[in-house]
Amino acid sequence: MINTNFKSVLELVHTFSSEQVCIDYLEQMRWGGSVESPFDQESKIYKCSNNRYRCKNTGKYFNVKTGTMFENTKISLQKWFLAIWLLTCGKKGISSVQLAKDIGVTQKTAWFLSHRIRECFGIENSHALEGDIECDETFVGGKNKNRHSRKKAKYTGGRNFPDKVPVMGMLQRGGKMNAFVIENTGKDNIQPLIYRYISLKNTRLISDEWSGYNGLQKSYHHLVIDHSKKEYVSRQDKTIHTNSIEGCWKILKNSLYGIYNSVSRKHLQRYVNEFLYRFNLRNAPDHTKFVYLLRKSKVRTKYKSLIL
Repeated sequence: MINTNFKSVLELVHTFSSEQVCIDYLEQMRWGGSVESPFDQESKIYKCSNNRYRCKNTGKYFNVKTGTMFENTKISLQKWFLAIWLLTCGKKGISSVQLAKDIGVTQKTAWFLSHRIRECFGIENSHALEGDIECDETFVGGKNKNRHSRKKAKYTGGRNFPDKVPVMGMLQRGGKMNAFVIENTGKDNIQPLIYRYISLKNTRLISDEWSGYNGLQKSYHHLVIDHSKKEYVSRQDKTIHTNSIEGCWKILKNSLYGIYNSVSRKHLQRYVNEFLYRFNLRNAPDHTKFVYLLRKSKVRTKYKSLIL
C-alpha cells in the first residue's frame, strides 16, 4: 500500500505519479485485493482490459470509480486527487477559477468537480452530540444597505430575512459541529434538528433568547443567554454563552465572502458542509483529511442536478 503520510502538494504529486498508480491505490483502498461487484456482492468477477471488471451475475461492467464521485469522469485521477487535497486542506477553500488554473481544466469543469467533492463533505454533518451544546443561527447574504436601490429588499432587519438564507448550527464544545440550511428560524425548523442530533441525556443546551427554542426546557437542561439585554456571558456561570459557535459563523462567512463572494441558496448547504469538514477535522493532519474523504467518496453528483 502506498505511504500517504505526505505533508505537501509536492509529495502528493510525486506519490501519485501516474494514472495507474491512482487506480491501484483506489482499488486497494476500496477492495483490499478482493474485487467486489457494486451490482451483486456475491457474484463472481472477471477481469477485463483497461482496468475494467465484469459482474458474472448481472453481466454489467464496472471499475473502481463506479458508485463513487469519480464515476464516468473524463478528468484524470491525478487532477482529482490534487483538487481534493486543495479543497480539504485549504484554510478557507479555493474558488473554481483558481482551481481551474491549478489543475489545468476549464472553470466550468472545476466548478462541477468542486461540487462533487463538496457533496462528499456531508459525511461530517450528522454527528450525535452531547455534553455542553451551543445552538445558534446565522444569516448568509450581502448587506441590504450595500445593494443598488433597485435591488434592495423591503422590510429587513432583525430576524426578518427576505434577502438572506438562514443556517442553524449546533456545536459540542471541544467536539463536532452540525449545521443546516433551513427555510426559516421558526421552532418547526429548528427543534426537529435539535431532537434528531442532540442527546437528551448528559446535555446542557445553551442558546440565546430566540422564541424558536421555546419549550426545549421540557426535554433538555436548557440555558438561555439574553442577547437582547446585551448579555453575552452569564454573570452567575461563565460557561453559559454562545461565543464559540458565533466564532464558527465568523470563520464560515470569511470563507463565503472572501473566497466564493456569492453563494446561492441552492448550493449553500454544500459550502456549509465544506466548512464543517475542515472544522470537525481541524486537529487531524492534512493527509488524514485527504485519505478520509477518499474512503468516504461513494457519493455521485450529476451535473443536471446542480444546474436545474
